[in-house]
Amino acid sequence: MYKGLIQKEKYLSVIGLGYVGLPLALALAKHFRVIGFDINADRVKLMQKQIDPSCELEAADFEGRDIEFTADPEDLRRAHFHIVAVPTPIDAYNVPNLSPLISASRTVGKILKQDDYVIFESTVYPGCTEEDCIPILEEESGLSFGRDFKVGYSPERINPGDKEHTVEHILKIVSGSDEMALEEIANVYGQAITAGVYKASSIKVAEAAKVIENTQRDLNISFMNELSIIFDRMNLDTQEVLAAAGTKWNFLKFSPGLVGGHCIGVDPYYLLHKAKEIGYDPQVIVSGRRINDNMPAFIAKRLVQMLAQRNKNPNECKVLIMGITFKENVADIRNSKVIDVVKELQQYAVNVHITDPQASPNEVSNKYNLTLSDEPSTAYDAVLVAVNHNEYRDLTIDYFKSIMTTDPILLDLKGIYQRPAENGLLYWRL
Repeated sequence: MYKGLIQKEKYLSVIGLGYVGLPLALALAKHFRVIGFDINADRVKLMQKQIDPSCELEAADFEGRDIEFTADPEDLRRAHFHIVAVPTPIDAYNVPNLSPLISASRTVGKILKQDDYVIFESTVYPGCTEEDCIPILEEESGLSFGRDFKVGYSPERINPGDKEHTVEHILKIVSGSDEMALEEIANVYGQAITAGVYKASSIKVAEAAKVIENTQRDLNISFMNELSIIFDRMNLDTQEVLAAAGTKWNFLKFSPGLVGGHCIGVDPYYLLHKAKEIGYDPQVIVSGRRINDNMPAFIAKRLVQMLAQRNKNPNECKVLIMGITFKENVADIRNSKVIDVVKELQQYAVNVHITDPQASPNEVSNKYNLTLSDEPSTAYDAVLVAVNHNEYRDLTIDYFKSIMTTDPILLDLKGIYQRPAENGLLYWRL
């Protein structure tokens, strides 16, 4: 397989061209003939014009790539090595939603040929590839797994907004359904991933490795968030405590904050789902998730308490929230917990204004039914800086005071600014 691909006698396809699939497809297209497929025809049209709909890549990143973009699944028939990189979200009840993955598996199954390879990149629970996806491939293709086609799993490690740790510079875990598959898959990825590949002993090991990567971060951040809640009641600055503790050589440096996005706030639920399915009721993971999911309510309640402390009636107050994306310097608003802060404040009848230089106003409106202001107004009773975008980092305390009323309140969730001297401004951070 690898020989046919590297000699460009065969095509490689990438199914799903979002934050994961598009950078991967372009990286592979430096070395192979690639068919990039997405079900969203409008997104495909943008990519055909060298525009990344996710606003992560520049036009130059498309230059010199041997790739064609399509929304027609029939075009996938020309490929022999298929990489599935579709989203694996959770539903409103925090249950894994495998609909995009199941749909993609059906699409690939319909065009699957003798001796083809299918590699899944989507985050799943251990066993999903073999128990959920392979039967669909067999059903749709009429082929037999192992005899007629091979399968692998190579978990994505894309970090949106990170210009240093790009797809080519992150060590890639690879796995295969047998030894030959593992070697072929490792050779294909190894050609494009300069950081190299790590060969997992099985598909389930690779799936488990991916799902615990972000679960570990989730738990560490939940500990920081719980400390922040405790220290807030003790009138201690959590950031100052962490700075002092961080002087010890083996202290792990995590910070409190909102945990959203498409990975850290989602992946643990896939592991929880599988654990419960096999009869184990997790304790630590559930506790961490509960703490992190409750942080928007804690922050909103704390702001309302500070408004009352300054004799301000919440339902007569105007509050500015700066930043609505799930992390800094990205346009991605998926599973943004800032949205939850907005909704919590609205429950208190607070008049909330939102600005964000990175987010798309249309996307925010369509997805969350919220309006982004082009620029901050004035006479705010409080300002909450929720995301540390580059555009916010050089703002001064004088600037914040200039857009607020008397007895102003500044909430600095990410600890961007130095704690100001007593100057009439009530400052608070996690």
